Amino acid sequence: MNTLLLFVGWCLLVVLCWPLALLVLMLAPLVWLLSLPLRLVGITVEAVFALLRALLMLPARLLGWR
Repeated sequence: MNTLLLFVGWCLLVVLCWPLALLVLMLAPLVWLLSLPLRLVGITVEAVFALLRALLMLPARLLGWR
C-alpha cells in the first residue's frame, strides 16, 4: 500500500511539474544509499538494547518469573 501511494504521488508530481519528478527519480537511489548507514546504526542500537534487556531479565527468568 505504501508503494502504491508513493507511485500515485509521483504520477501526480509528473503531471504538475515533470522536471521535478525526473529529478526525484534520479536522486532516489542516492538518498537510499545515504540512508543505508543510518539503518545499520539503528539495527545495531536495537540489538544492543535487546542484549541489555536479556541480560537484565536473566535472573528473573532463572527464578521463574513470567
